Amino acid sequence: MSSPGFTNLNSSVSYSQNSTPNGGAAPPFQNGPAQTYQSMYPPTGCYGAPPQQQSYPTIPAHSTPAPHKAPITNSAHSANYYQSNHQQQQHHHQLPQHHVAPSQYSAPSSSVPPSQPHPTLHSSVPPPSNAQYNQQQHPPYATPGSYYGQQSYHSQQQQQQQQPNLVPAPAGGPGAPLYPIVSYPSAPGSSQYGTLSSSQSTSAPGVPPTQMGAPLHQYSTSRPAPTTAVQPGYSVAPTSQLGPTVNGQGSTVHQHYDQSHQASLSYDSYGRVTHSSGGADADRPPSGTPSTSVHSSPGHHQGGDTSSSSTGSASPVPNSYDSLEGGNYPDSMPPSNDMTNQAAPYGSYGYPSMEPAYQQGPASHTDSSPSHDLYSQSSYQQYSQPFPNLSQLSAALGGLSGVPELEVEALRPVNLLQERNLLPPRPLEAPEPNLSPDLKKVNCSPHTFRCTLTSIPQTQALLNKARLPLGLLLHPFRDLQQLPVITSNTIVRCRSCRTYINPFVTFLDQRRWKCNLCYRVNDVPDEFMYNPVTRSYGEPHKRPEVQNSTVEFIASSDYMLRPPQPAAYLFVLDVSHNAVEAGYLKYFCELLLDNLDKLPGDTRTRVGFLTFDNTIHFYNLQEGLSQPQMLVVSDIDDVFIPSHDSLMVNLKESKELVKDLLTSLPAMFSQSRETHSALGPALQAAFKLMSPTGGRVTVFQTQLPTLGAGALQSREDPNQRSSTKGVQHLGPATDFYKKLALDCSGQQIGVDLFLLSSQYADLASLSCISKYSAGSIFYYPSFHYIHNPAQLEKFQRDLERYFTRKIGFEAVMRIRCTKGLSIHTFHGNFFVRSTDLLSLANVNPDSAFAVQMSIEDSLADSSLACFQAALLYTSSKGKRRIRVHTLCLPVVNQLSDVYAGADVQAVTCLLANMAIDRSISSSLSDARDALVNAVVDLVSAYKSNVSNLQQSGLVVPAAMRLFPVYILSLLKQKALRTGTSTRLDERVFAMCEFKTQPLQQLMRMVHPDLYRLDNMSDQGALHLNDTVVPQPHLLHLSAERLSRDGAFLMDCGYVFYLWIGKCCSEVFIRDVLGCPNYASIPPNMSHIPELETPLSERVRAFLDWLQDNRAFSSMIHIVKDDASAKATFFQHLVEDRSESASSYYEFLQHIQQQMSK
Repeated sequence: MSSPGFTNLNSSVSYSQNSTPNGGAAPPFQNGPAQTYQSMYPPTGCYGAPPQQQSYPTIPAHSTPAPHKAPITNSAHSANYYQSNHQQQQHHHQLPQHHVAPSQYSAPSSSVPPSQPHPTLHSSVPPPSNAQYNQQQHPPYATPGSYYGQQSYHSQQQQQQQQPNLVPAPAGGPGAPLYPIVSYPSAPGSSQYGTLSSSQSTSAPGVPPTQMGAPLHQYSTSRPAPTTAVQPGYSVAPTSQLGPTVNGQGSTVHQHYDQSHQASLSYDSYGRVTHSSGGADADRPPSGTPSTSVHSSPGHHQGGDTSSSSTGSASPVPNSYDSLEGGNYPDSMPPSNDMTNQAAPYGSYGYPSMEPAYQQGPASHTDSSPSHDLYSQSSYQQYSQPFPNLSQLSAALGGLSGVPELEVEALRPVNLLQERNLLPPRPLEAPEPNLSPDLKKVNCSPHTFRCTLTSIPQTQALLNKARLPLGLLLHPFRDLQQLPVITSNTIVRCRSCRTYINPFVTFLDQRRWKCNLCYRVNDVPDEFMYNPVTRSYGEPHKRPEVQNSTVEFIASSDYMLRPPQPAAYLFVLDVSHNAVEAGYLKYFCELLLDNLDKLPGDTRTRVGFLTFDNTIHFYNLQEGLSQPQMLVVSDIDDVFIPSHDSLMVNLKESKELVKDLLTSLPAMFSQSRETHSALGPALQAAFKLMSPTGGRVTVFQTQLPTLGAGALQSREDPNQRSSTKGVQHLGPATDFYKKLALDCSGQQIGVDLFLLSSQYADLASLSCISKYSAGSIFYYPSFHYIHNPAQLEKFQRDLERYFTRKIGFEAVMRIRCTKGLSIHTFHGNFFVRSTDLLSLANVNPDSAFAVQMSIEDSLADSSLACFQAALLYTSSKGKRRIRVHTLCLPVVNQLSDVYAGADVQAVTCLLANMAIDRSISSSLSDARDALVNAVVDLVSAYKSNVSNLQQSGLVVPAAMRLFPVYILSLLKQKALRTGTSTRLDERVFAMCEFKTQPLQQLMRMVHPDLYRLDNMSDQGALHLNDTVVPQPHLLHLSAERLSRDGAFLMDCGYVFYLWIGKCCSEVFIRDVLGCPNYASIPPNMSHIPELETPLSERVRAFLDWLQDNRAFSSMIHIVKDDASAKATFFQHLVEDRSESASSYYEFLQHIQQQMSK
């Protein structure tokens, strides 16, 4: 669902296209706890329309209270709202770019680009002052002139809204809501190159603002047509922007490829073509000539860039990272690599562990023959005939004729009030896109890339009619069993939109390929004609890049701003009295000692330690010392680094000193009586210490910070924990942690937070340090090493995984999609560096992202839509790598096809992300209403448009039959529930989890899997390596499915509960648990003993099989029917009535009432 209710205003980490003003720089902040963010958020837009722009106003007193809920199905105002916005768009001012990056990387906001490409600049609109981040300081190597390039922006002037007490700041004033928008060279309302749309909505005077309680989405009934016809592969500037220099038009530079296949060809995937410093594409040298200018991306330079890559310039300048991954401008860049200095013979291709038919997960195909290439033999061999277009291509491949029986089943009308057994026997798999077998074979795994709709609607109008959100769920860095790694001098990319070549491009003949995202025709470089796998020449379509939808390239120096950084780890440890009492330090030191050699890295790996209570303690670990030296800095108001070269040390050289320190740390502070915590100053010290290299900071905190910068007050009222009214304080109390995180992100530092607290610690404020620096958050409420053994065990398991999991440093990620689609909102932990480039100082295999999309232009000309995510990162071994995932889905023009291809789990996860944003930007009750309205909308839309059945009841398509129970489960989660006692920190942590967990993990948390174990049979069992793995059927999450004489396993993702009924057979208890009878089962049993009985082997085989599909090891709790722990087990039975929430049947009746209103 699009933005309307649900794009973010100031929630942690989801960005509507410009929800952070200044293109992603930190907004102008007020200091101190008095800062409050605007709490009103009028929903706008339709499922796909980009959200109305937001800013963080600096007049907190004028936020509007939520009016009464808007009628659920009233979308009339939404339609003319969208149209009037479009008319207005023609009158936007254009503005020189101001602040894209925080802290010391931004050039002064007053600097104007060297030459403005368009004469329509209004000098009367100065950029807003952003004093917080305007340090008059340039990075050593990026010239501000080139930094701003030929960028044109639409600025929006906030229109007077028709709301009584919202006073907009005057334009140009300190809070002036001027929002830069990157305008791509494409027609208004269209996003030609699949990046962010250039059309924005502002609220027009005279149009009533949409009301806040409206559903998460409004639907526009008509869309303005693009005003300019757009030719594939060429750019047309928006009408408001047609100036004398339309970049990329008529300036195509063709790469001259050397026909002899020497690897010393001068290729350059960045089109290192010298531009004049800000003017048009006038002085390009002949295209084959290597030159020194790295082409940079849409966010920042359309025309010029003088940061020379050949002089070894290297910097974490936020913008320049744009240039690395490559923008989406149709800037005529030759797709090749400047490899003149790195000639390599063809024999030196490295393809470690590369299989042509790369597949992941259980659906692995072992067919590695080249027979599944996309090009049907007849049409491929006749090079004289150009290959047909994509729609003909799909017809040639068997077309999208459909799998009738599957589609019929997915569309079967299900009356929810009558059918009670809705669950499939096994956990739900992602629906398979309706593609030809050849395309299915090479498509991206749903574990990596999932779309909420596996059949993409042709138009926004059709998407609106379906009342379902369009978005992607992405798990880009997950652990893979098999990954084709390509070492090649030429990384082939589209000249126009910079898409990496992939299985879904079309080869017109041996020498030309057509991009599947922007349809531009590109040349095939000579080097690409050679296939290193078969060692044959002349078969570019059989290269591994074109046979696998997930590949990893070893990147050349063109993809680096500086030499790849070493792995660097800094541990920041709370050693106050509270921390000593909790007892975590001993276990941290023991685990790190055990895993010191397993930390990802190489001979350059660096480590450092910093401890803090009311002062900050550094540790000199320089090689040659006989023992570590502690250096204490007690001036926490002006933190400085006592020594610059001995605090972060080479792990290999100083390993003995590191071991000494870890051995002695726990005892060093065991007598501490210091109760204060100077977390803020400790983080400032960590930032200064890590800035030269970047890396990972791991913070352990056990209480509310009380001293120095970032000190916090308790905001929780325990009496309000079970309130059904609004929940307060879900947002941060201060901007200190967010601003520090943005500084960290700029220096490639990611901060991970481990909060082990028995009291309120204001996670809503502390979590910002990780959210905006692409870090991870771990929370252990009531942690105590003696009194809470379950939390201790979880902490140890998490920490072991954390120390040893792989890590990527100084990463950026960009998602591209087929022309006509645009991305407008991101969810996850990151910093949006330039409208569509996500900055990830660290990337880890356990974090996922979500994006919301809209359909800007009709997709009628194409039968396939494609999405590509490219993650550029430095590995722990110091290699620059690019991981590319490409997903292909069919385009449909029938509503029934849209419903048949809906992915109910992906829809639920995207809505969960949107609901979290809504609860922070508006209110929790608003978010809950919006989720209920999502169900009402779907049922109404299906009833009125598709089902043709005039029967009463709640009828949904079979593909969405679990949608209501999933939404009910969401409403009962800690993050969104009301009326049940929920600690504020636990609620905030649950919200953080929703924004970062991969889909499978999130769905197990929301709707766990329940199985009966005491009567498992071999029917349908899997036989793996001489082991029989039983496959018991899933049970509905209701107490009526339990029985006193059984044993039931609940899989909640991080934890398994094995519930043993009072009358459970003694054979099961003896053979599986090793106890003689029910009474003798110990109360805190948390493991299944390895017994040599057939029943024990079956149960353990099943548990191991469930465990194998996840990266972390889940804990298991044995729960007796009479134990106090059983409350935890029963609260997951979401279909039953609980103290404050309705049962599933009551929920369905509520939906029915809402529909009849």
